[in-house]
Amino acid sequence: MERAEVTSHEDRRTPAGAPPARTRLTVPIWLGMVLAAILLVVTGIAVVGARLFSQTAAESDDLVDRIQPAQVDAYRLQKALLDQETGVRGFVLSRDARWLEPYTQGQREEESAERSLRQALAGDTALLAAVSRAAESAEAWRNGHAAPLLERARQGALPPSAETELQSSKAAFDRLRVRFDELNAELSDERAAAKAEMHRTRTGHNWALAGMLAAFVAFASALVIVLQRAVGRPLDRLRTAAQRVADGDFEHRIEPAGPAETRHLAAAVEGMRVRVLDALRASQQREELLAARTAVLDEQAVELRRSNAELEQFAYVASHDLQEPLRKVASFCQLLEKRYGGQLDERAEQYIGFAVDGAKRMQVLINDLLTYSRVGRLNDARDTVSLDTALDGALANLGSAVEEAGAVIERPGGPHTTTGDPMLLTMLWQNLIGNAVKFRAPDRPPVIRITADRESDGETSVWHYRVEDNGIGIPRSSRRRSS
Repeated sequence: MERAEVTSHEDRRTPAGAPPARTRLTVPIWLGMVLAAILLVVTGIAVVGARLFSQTAAESDDLVDRIQPAQVDAYRLQKALLDQETGVRGFVLSRDARWLEPYTQGQREEESAERSLRQALAGDTALLAAVSRAAESAEAWRNGHAAPLLERARQGALPPSAETELQSSKAAFDRLRVRFDELNAELSDERAAAKAEMHRTRTGHNWALAGMLAAFVAFASALVIVLQRAVGRPLDRLRTAAQRVADGDFEHRIEPAGPAETRHLAAAVEGMRVRVLDALRASQQREELLAARTAVLDEQAVELRRSNAELEQFAYVASHDLQEPLRKVASFCQLLEKRYGGQLDERAEQYIGFAVDGAKRMQVLINDLLTYSRVGRLNDARDTVSLDTALDGALANLGSAVEEAGAVIERPGGPHTTTGDPMLLTMLWQNLIGNAVKFRAPDRPPVIRITADRESDGETSVWHYRVEDNGIGIPRSSRRRSS
């Protein structure tokens, strides 16, 4: 049997609802644009915040590392001068040398404080000028009042007006206090200005953080809106349309909308809908065709049953009508044998025997024909049948053909039985051997070999019967075409 192969080619037409060829913004592009805007704004705010934070840190460092230490050093400087003034006054009034210790210690502390103060205010000319004015006033007080009073006190040459000189020294020291008050005021103003600037910078930093937070909220809202409009709504429409199709409205067309991904998804679903609709229509057509063919088959079945009934009636009538002449042939042959049994030679008696046996086998065949015509309407026989008996019957029916062809029949040894219909098994052997005799090779007598092999798979055993012959066979090409 030749096989008809049908090659299925994919339909390369653009599915219905496919998006147009022009480029459309995809969801990643939408998200990229929003994220790029967020990144740009956040970067700008971060740069401004970083600058403000750096400025705040610098101002805080200036306040902590310069102004406050300068104020501390200024207080140290004033304390050192106060110790010197106290020491001078105490030594002049008491002549006690122990009062010189605060004076000398105050000078050393003054030098250390002034050095630290100048280092802290390095680069600030205004404050350094105030420090220089205070230092010059301190040096003028020390050279003009303190040192002369101490020298005369050591020599014991203080005039009776020493109290007046001490008052003059105190007045000069008070002028020195004015210088230090100016220095302290300038340091306080510098500190207040630094704190105010730091406060303004911190306020700006807080506004920058608030702006960053507001930008995040604004862009997050924008992102939600973009996703809702670009993705949410198209997907919702696609879901509604797909659900409508799933509910049975296969004619409803799914329109692509939204970004490129959603449009491609809608186009794919639309293409699937079209293919399902085509398959459904084809299935309906096949169902209609099948219904039509079923109706035809029903009519043919009715006609076949009628024909089989007629055939059975014909077979019954034919077998009944043929049996009577056969009985007459067999009866008269037997009468000939009985009346002329002693007068006929052996060959004549053999011929009469062949005629009687042929009539009997013809009668059996007619009965088998009647039985075979009822196959499918009566219960098949299920008897234990000797295969040797069935084979003997087939060879008896084929006796003339086997003898004319000079066929050699090789039969398997041993008894073999099976369960089945004796008539059908006899017909099976008769067909197999008859075909081997019919399709023999013209240049050699047919040799028909019947073998029986027993095979077992461990649980059950079966017999395999084979019929082989040396006839013309079937060409391989014919077997391939008929397979």
